[in-house]
Amino acid sequence: MLEIKNFFKSYDGKNFACNNVSLKVESGDIFGFIGHNGAGKTTLLRSIAGILDFDKGEILVQGHNIKTDALEAKKVMAYIPDNPEVYESLKGIQYLDFIADVYGIEHDIRQQRIKKYAEMFEMQNVLNNPIGSYSHGMKQKIVIIGALVHHPQVMLLDEPFVGLDPKASYLLKEVFKELCTEGTAIFFSTHILEVAEKLCNKVAIIKQGKIVASGDTVSITKDQSLESLFLELIAS
Repeated sequence: MLEIKNFFKSYDGKNFACNNVSLKVESGDIFGFIGHNGAGKTTLLRSIAGILDFDKGEILVQGHNIKTDALEAKKVMAYIPDNPEVYESLKGIQYLDFIADVYGIEHDIRQQRIKKYAEMFEMQNVLNNPIGSYSHGMKQKIVIIGALVHHPQVMLLDEPFVGLDPKASYLLKEVFKELCTEGTAIFFSTHILEVAEKLCNKVAIIKQGKIVASGDTVSITKDQSLESLFLELIAS
């Protein structure tokens, strides 16, 4: 579903924010991407989404190269950034309809999905309000609903649980599980190691732009916690 091959990205032409990163995310994976601030997590996610150009390597989304076949890659993908920047002058429902229009979602299908997820995240009563009146958590919810309205095959999320209340965080985890049973691949960065350990079947740890551990969560943690492994690798 998502393959990153020998990925390099530098902002200054000298030092690499991501240095020879290779990862593979399969259908049905919930893949946690872990690292300290500045380790390269957001750089990689933004490059996968086609927002950032990169120096070397290859990113394939369902076989589509993000550099040479970006439109086809983006058709099957949703990206949720760490800061929900949305059109604040639009009403919530206008934003969701806009996203559904971009992805060519039929009217009946979009209505069903908007109703389902708006009720799930308790947003149904504010969809006719301007997004500028929303709290940070509400903005994050509307972006999540927008990502779900076109049923992406690959979901990219940058720190998705930051800013969400405990109930919304729980519901998002349940949505992840539901989507994965349907074959969606989910790749998200997080610094909440307990969440990654319990939720993700695969994880990768990045340190100073390089992958220092990657694989099945159970296999790489063995008899220690993910937190212990992370602290050990970051300290070494």
